[in-house]
Amino acid sequence: MDFKSKLQVFAGDILGGLNAAIITLPQALAFGVATGFGASAGIWGAIILSLIAGVLGTKIPMISGVTGPVAIVVASIMHALNKDISSVIFIVFLAGIIQILLSLTKLPEVVKYVPYPVISGFMNGVGVIIIIMQLNPLLGIAPCSNTIESLEMVFRSFSNLNLQAFSIGLLTLLIVFLFPKKWNKYVPSQILALIICTIVSIKMGLNVSKISEISVSLPAIHIPQTNLHDLITYLQYSITLAVILSSESLLTGLVCTSITKVQLPPKSLLSAQGIGNICCALTGTLPGSAATMRTVAALKTGASTKLAAVVTSFVLVLLIYKFSGFVAEIPLAVLAGILIKIGYDIIDTKFLRVIKLAPKDDLYVLILVFLLSVFYNLIVAVGAGITLAALLYAKRAADKAKLVNKEVYDKDIMKLEKVLEKDYRHKIRVVHINGAFFFGSATQLISQFDEFLGTRYLILVYDSDDLLDISAIFALEDIILRLKSQHIKILMVINNEDVHNQLQQYKITEQIGEDKIFFSEIEAIELAKSSFKNRVKKKYFS
Repeated sequence: MDFKSKLQVFAGDILGGLNAAIITLPQALAFGVATGFGASAGIWGAIILSLIAGVLGTKIPMISGVTGPVAIVVASIMHALNKDISSVIFIVFLAGIIQILLSLTKLPEVVKYVPYPVISGFMNGVGVIIIIMQLNPLLGIAPCSNTIESLEMVFRSFSNLNLQAFSIGLLTLLIVFLFPKKWNKYVPSQILALIICTIVSIKMGLNVSKISEISVSLPAIHIPQTNLHDLITYLQYSITLAVILSSESLLTGLVCTSITKVQLPPKSLLSAQGIGNICCALTGTLPGSAATMRTVAALKTGASTKLAAVVTSFVLVLLIYKFSGFVAEIPLAVLAGILIKIGYDIIDTKFLRVIKLAPKDDLYVLILVFLLSVFYNLIVAVGAGITLAALLYAKRAADKAKLVNKEVYDKDIMKLEKVLEKDYRHKIRVVHINGAFFFGSATQLISQFDEFLGTRYLILVYDSDDLLDISAIFALEDIILRLKSQHIKILMVINNEDVHNQLQQYKITEQIGEDKIFFSEIEAIELAKSSFKNRVKKKYFS
């Protein structure tokens, strides 16, 4: 790479990091307040995590910090533990360790198999949660701990709203929603709304709740402490948090891969995020993950190396030190307006636009995940969604599974059958198992074999490379025993050596006879024809 190219890369990283920092600032402040950790914890968490995860992680720049799903989970944990921050910090510490442990396994690769309706339902749920949870701060009312309480409080306290807070919050919404998208890449609407609305609040002397204080000093090192008796409970929360942190990072990695065409190793990505979140715990700051919007913004403005993440952290530190007084004056209603826009942006409008065209099964999964996310639990929602999606997929696969058969016609056999009409049923059939042969289709396929009970030679062809699950193994055994009880001669064609070995292990080949197992359909047919002719000739012409 020549000097000019290096200079272009450097300039792209500086610009990308700067853009990401401007986007991060209002979000980190807002999420810090929303979780109960405080604005300082939100911004310093973004600084620490972006720096450490950016330097230790992948070659492609990953801008990290608290995101919507992470904030919702942390806020839920805070509520469950009665705002015991020391315990939450310990949970964050454990979550970081779990992330590192996950990076040593193949589990990170599983994220690519999560069905899109599950992801869409989850993201829609998170977006709606953020919006609902910010309705009260937008009206100048104290925030609630969950969506149901928030909705109840809105309707109960609407008459007691703070008009000044609502007005400045409404102005924030107008700016972030109406600001032209084409200008966003030059001046992000969120930072513009933050500056304008805060200045308006200061100049007009509005009586509204504000951030009040932002720490300019580096967070102190905390040694996480907790009651060992509660360790199991904390571990459950840690696993939940680690799953969300890891999923967000891995999904961001997939988005980056689609943009850069560079494959990102999930293990190094997770380990870097885990180390970063451990550092967040030790400093008492808000944990986070690789943030999709911020990372994409950096990439779109020229970032291509780790330097962009370092620049993001440096710019945030500079902003905190230079403008801490101004940050302290930011109204909470302004942050609420910014978060509502973030919640709206998280909602998967792409899927919603084609929802009328989507298969019903996908719609069922999305609705289930969405409702459970908003009104119950994010992790339960994802687990239930994956389970339902798997069951519906199994049903679809089972419905498609069928037996395709053909009669084998041979001139000599046809002559014999014409002479011996009463033995016309003595025919040869070739039966192919089409579709997936697994637990979902096994029972269904068993019933389909009833139409072959009059056959004398049945050639069963399994030409898939997929190994059979235990349900299919037992189903195949039942089929063989049933056919043999009807005096049907069975031959089997297996095109894959691994499947053959599997059937040997389960002694299926013994039940058929090793001499009746073929790797060629033609060989099986020729043997069946020869055996059929010999049988008929021996019976009637000997």
